[in-house]
Amino acid sequence: MNIVWLYAFSGAIAGIISGMLGVGGGIVLVPILIFIFGVLAIPEGIAAHMAIGTSLATIIFTSMSAIYAQHRRKAIDWNLVRKLAPATILGSLISGYLAGLIPGLALKAIFGVFLVAAAVQMFFEWRPAPHRTLPSPLALLGIGTGIGALSAMLGIGGGTLTVPFFNWCNVDLRRAIATSTTLGFGLAIFGTIGFIASGFQRPGLPSASFGYVSLPAMLGIASTAVLFAPFGVHLSYRLPVRRLKRIFALLLLCLAFNILLNFI
Repeated sequence: MNIVWLYAFSGAIAGIISGMLGVGGGIVLVPILIFIFGVLAIPEGIAAHMAIGTSLATIIFTSMSAIYAQHRRKAIDWNLVRKLAPATILGSLISGYLAGLIPGLALKAIFGVFLVAAAVQMFFEWRPAPHRTLPSPLALLGIGTGIGALSAMLGIGGGTLTVPFFNWCNVDLRRAIATSTTLGFGLAIFGTIGFIASGFQRPGLPSASFGYVSLPAMLGIASTAVLFAPFGVHLSYRLPVRRLKRIFALLLLCLAFNILLNFI
C-alpha cells in the first residue's frame, strides 16, 4: 500500500476511534507510525519520538472535529473541563522533565497494569460505589497533572486515562467521552510544542520535519481523521452504553498487551 494511502487510512480509523471513545487516536497511530518510519529507514531512536510527536500533532485536528460534534449534542461538561484542563496542560508541559526521571520500562509497566485493571472493571461492569463522586479540586489537580504527563509521554489522548477515571467516579459514559475529547485538545497542543522543541535542530531528522513532528504524516492523517471523527461521535450515540464500555475495554486491553510485550 502506498504510504500516502496508509496515512489516510490510519487517519480514518483514528478519527472514528477518537470520536467514538474520546481517546484521541494515539493508540492506533503510534504503533502504525513507528512501523512506517521504520520502512522509511528512519533510525529507531528518532522514529519512536517522531511517532509520538506526530501522533500528538494529529490529535489537535481530530479533537477539534470531535469537540464540535460533541458540543452540538451538548454532551461536554464544561465545568469539569475548566477544573481539569489546567492540570492536564501542566502535566503535558512537564512530561519531558518527568520522562528523564522515571525509567521507561517502569513507566510502561505501571501504565500497562493500570490499563488491564481499568479494562476488566469496564468489561465486566463492576460498578463503583454509588456514593463515589469526583474528588476535591486539589486531588483533581494532582490526578489531572498525572494524566497529562503520562498521556504526553506516550503520545496517546488523555481519554485513555480520563474515561476510566470518570467512569470510576460515576460520570455518565457518553459525557465522560465528550469531556475527555475536549481535555485532549489542550493536552495535544502543549504536548506537540514540547516534542517540537525537544527535536528542534536535532541532526538526523528526515526532511519536512518540524522537530519530532513529521509534516507529511501529520497532514496525511489529519486530512481524513477530521472527516471521520464526527462519524465516531455519531456511533457513540447509536451503540448501547454496555457495548460501548466493552469496546473501550477491549481497546484498553489491546494497548496494555502491546505495552507489556516489552517484558516478555
